[in-house]
Amino acid sequence: MHRTVTKDDIRDLLAVFVAAIELDQIRVDALPAKAFRGGYSDSMWRLWRRGHLDYLSLLLSTVDEIQPATLDRLESIVVNCEPEIVGEHFRDLLSGAACGSFPREDVATAALFFERFIKELSHPPEGKPNGLDAKMLMMQWLPITDPLKIADDPECGYKLGVFAAS
Repeated sequence: MHRTVTKDDIRDLLAVFVAAIELDQIRVDALPAKAFRGGYSDSMWRLWRRGHLDYLSLLLSTVDEIQPATLDRLESIVVNCEPEIVGEHFRDLLSGAACGSFPREDVATAALFFERFIKELSHPPEGKPNGLDAKMLMMQWLPITDPLKIADDPECGYKLGVFAAS
């Protein structure tokens, strides 16, 4: 068990997110046509996933630029805050960066992304310290099914329950 957040932990987090998005697309591709409402835009949601995958690729290529002080501040958030709440903030920031809601120069590297993430959580949600492994806690930020929460979007047109039926 390690409580310290490392660059390898960040790489693993981002790589698992990539895999979860790719798996999500495979699952959606396997759904029967009746699982979708008439207004579902396959191309829009493919583009949404692709934008995230492209941005995650950029982050993965720049993980080595993250400074130890950033990892220390991130560790404090990881081990002291509820993973579900922090994960929601992580996904929101990731989505904003992937779709261009922020000037690219503000989130152009993993170092800048995680600095912004930490800054936005300067008043982190309450939680209690726990003895769990930092990497394990970070992995709880990512739902394996529907990692981008597309099924929750009213414009989506399918529901998660259909995965079990397909």
